[in-house]
Amino acid sequence: MPIIVVKEDPQGLDARVLRDELSASLATLTGSSGQLRYTIDDFLSPRGCFLLARTPSGQALGFGAFRRHAYGVAEICQLYVRPKALGAGVAILQGLETRAMAAGYRQLVLETRAANRRAVRFCERHGFREVNTVLFLLNRPRDARCFLKQVA
Repeated sequence: MPIIVVKEDPQGLDARVLRDELSASLATLTGSSGQLRYTIDDFLSPRGCFLLARTPSGQALGFGAFRRHAYGVAEICQLYVRPKALGAGVAILQGLETRAMAAGYRQLVLETRAANRRAVRFCERHGFREVNTVLFLLNRPRDARCFLKQVA
């Protein structure tokens, strides 16, 4: 199935529904929805990005977003794909990487929880390497797993 990844408004209906699905999933898995770590304005800024993946018929499959973390470094704050939307996660990640490089970022960082084994495996399979939490993300949970990827 072809997947179309485009920049969209994070406040649109499909985006809100997907963000709510992610929050519910994270709350069940880790005890925290993750929403307190970012604002929608982070994604709307010129240094941020919000991408939505869709089928050719328009069905929303998932989304990804980044914000500025530091000079030359973007933080992927969210990456979510609905179950059975095979290939959408890779397509979203590729879109985020392309947009991040176009915005002048050289590295991507992200944090997930150890309990989110699916996310940890995804990072490891797609060129991220685990880094020390203290090095770049402050005030994180003790079970945080932090990853970095060079994109430029």
